[in-house]
Amino acid sequence: MPELPEMEHYRLRLSELIIGSPITATEVTRDKSINIAPEQFEAELVGRTIWFVERRGKHLLFHLDNGKRLVLHLMLGGTLFYGSEEERPDRTVQVTIRFGAGNLYFIGLRLGYLHLMSVKEADAKLSELGPDPFDKRLTQERFKELFKKKRGALKTALVDQHVLSGIGNCYADEIAFDAKVRPDAKIPSLTDETWARLYGSMHSVLREAFAKGGYMEQPLTAGDTLTGGYNEHCKVYDRGGEPCLACGTAIEQFEVSSRKAFACPVCQKEQ
Repeated sequence: MPELPEMEHYRLRLSELIIGSPITATEVTRDKSINIAPEQFEAELVGRTIWFVERRGKHLLFHLDNGKRLVLHLMLGGTLFYGSEEERPDRTVQVTIRFGAGNLYFIGLRLGYLHLMSVKEADAKLSELGPDPFDKRLTQERFKELFKKKRGALKTALVDQHVLSGIGNCYADEIAFDAKVRPDAKIPSLTDETWARLYGSMHSVLREAFAKGGYMEQPLTAGDTLTGGYNEHCKVYDRGGEPCLACGTAIEQFEVSSRKAFACPVCQKEQ
């Protein structure tokens, strides 16, 4: 599932590709991927332009020139592609938005959605999201306070979108590795020093992942070589049985609250 670095990468690239271009047509092949009838969806969008693209957690909000928002959550298996009909990948497309210079394809929206909403509706839908990891008001002390009522495993809380927005399975494990703490460590056992490391690791890991294009393997455009660049730089995630890049010990794979988790038993001793 795309997480903060992937969606931030999409936000930045799409801001370069579609801002100010009038929408000329839409096509919906799966009605459940949107929240209104396909005919109304097209009527509402054709002739409109997107003023800017915003990210909130794992969501993208496309701000239309009439004040409405397209709210996107890709969920598991969702991805985006911008280009021509000939260039797009051979995958099922649920929604297409056509612009003068190219088309934006929403692919794999079996669980995800693209909803047209008013400002009030969009704000209400996203109102329960926790703070963004890069919110300037999220100090180290406030970061620690977010977890004070939690008693379970660190990873379970890190991926809880009501606690923090934007972190999922991959980056929870990568952050824990960078901070030298196990993802299944119990929150009450963590020291102030550990919270300081987690706070710093959260920012450094997410920044590195964004700079490398996140871990999505599907390119956003034809000839795109940046999207998915972080995939080969993951230190522990999805590397069960492979040697730790720091010490050479085999990476462990296990479960935390029914989620896959990965850790180095040597580098991440703190429990």
